[in-house]
Order: sequence, then C-alpha cells, then structure tokens
Amino acid sequence: MTGIVAGVLGLAVGLVIGALGGGGVLSVPALVYALGQDAHAATTGSIVIVGIISVVGVLSRLRDRTIDWRTGLAFGAVGLPTAWAGSVLNRAVPQPVLLLSFAGLTLAVAALMLVRGGDGRDEPASSTGPAARSVPTEDGPAGPAGRTAVLVRPHRRALAVRTAKVLAAGSLIGFLTGFLGVGGGFLVVPALVVLLGMGMPAAIGTSLLVLTLNAAGSLAARAGHLQPDWTVLGPFVAVAVLGALAGKLVADRLSAAALNRSFAVLLLLVGGGVGAQSVLALVA
Repeated sequence: MTGIVAGVLGLAVGLVIGALGGGGVLSVPALVYALGQDAHAATTGSIVIVGIISVVGVLSRLRDRTIDWRTGLAFGAVGLPTAWAGSVLNRAVPQPVLLLSFAGLTLAVAALMLVRGGDGRDEPASSTGPAARSVPTEDGPAGPAGRTAVLVRPHRRALAVRTAKVLAAGSLIGFLTGFLGVGGGFLVVPALVVLLGMGMPAAIGTSLLVLTLNAAGSLAARAGHLQPDWTVLGPFVAVAVLGALAGKLVADRLSAAALNRSFAVLLLLVGGGVGAQSVLALVA
C-alpha cells in the first residue's frame, strides 16, 4: 500500500515539476504527511526525488532551446557552497522550525508571483537583460560619412546590476535548497521571472537546470548521512519521471500567463496547508 501511495504522489509531483519547473515544494509535505516520514528524512528524500526528475526535465527540453544555460549555470555555481551550508544547518534545526519556515517562505513567494510576476510573457531563453538595439552611426566601415547599424551593448551598470541579482538570488536559493530540501524551483522560477524579467517557458527550463545542480550539491553535503528509504523513494521516483515527461506536454499547451498563475496558486495551497498543519501540531 505504501508503494501505491508513493507512486500516486510521485505522479503528481512529477507532473508539477515537468510543467512548472518546481515541485519539490510538494514532495516534502507528501513525504511527511502522507508517507509518515519525519522532516529531516523528508527533506533528504525530496532532494533525491527533485534531482532525478530535474535531470529528466532538462534532457526533455534540449531540443526546445528553452534553457538559458549561462544564467542557469551561474545560479547553480554560486548556489553549490550555500546549499552545502544549508544542509549542515538542516540537521541542527527542530522539525517544527523547518516546516514553519517552509510554509512562510512558500506563501511569501506566492504573493510575490501574483503581485509582481506580470503576465508571464514569452521571450527567448537566451534573453540576458535589456535588449540590444541597432542604431545608426557615422563611423561605420564605409567611413565617417556612411551610416552603419552597430550593436549597442547594454550599459555596464545594467549588466552589473543583473550580475549582482544572479549572485544574490543563486546564493540564497542554494542555501534554502539545502536547508528546506525543496530543490529550489519554487524560488528559482519567481527569481527568474520577477528579478531578471525572463518569460515563463524559459524560466521553467532554466529552473530545471538549477534544480539539478543544487540537488547535486545538497546530496554531496549529506553523503555521510544519507539513509534513503527506497521502498518509498523507488516507486515515488519511477512514476514521477513519467509524470515529468507528461508535465512538459501540458506546459507546451498552456500560455505563459496561465503557467504563472498556476505556479502561484500551487504555492498558496501548499504553503497554507503546511502552515496550518504545523501550527495545529504546536498547539496540540
């Protein structure tokens, strides 16, 4: 029966990760409340689940060119050391603190997506900031009298601001990945949409790359403490991989605005549910 429940939950988590680029936010409460794991085991199991599903998601999007590799690799690189630090802190924090932190952060990110996420506009995955534009100039190859269109690069200050945002967001998301065991997708997607102005399709694909890297770093930090229960994780992951492939097909048929709203509503539901359960457990 446990295997069947794990498979059903894995299908749901896989669908969400495949469609929205973040679903570890579901795997933690699923492992805790439906499968009876404690918060520490659930956060570790969630990282295993999200890491494997994210690899599948990245591979399924290689042909679509919806992954901003430069931004994704930068996010992942700066997040590796902080993911390690978050994993170390995870082992020292009581379960109620972990779950309440998880709920509070989820609700805050959901509100941010609804208020500032815009319309989840579509734009190329290679978008890296203010668009370059062509302007006429007097000093082209044809000589001072000629007018040749030249590429005007974004101002250095704009590039510096964007770089600072990537470094800060990547470091914070890496830490929270290790601390809360959620993969970070529910933070990466809003960060890419709200902070960097990326369209939802590109943000989802790039998020899966970041999730893969963050999960690798978090699991490395837990290498000496890994005790996964494969009777639960095995069927969960196996069915979740199929769900992730199906989720991509769903995402391909939804508008960017619909993806943005769906992501925010998902976070509100999960954050509210986990928060209410945690408060009731403390009061009881």
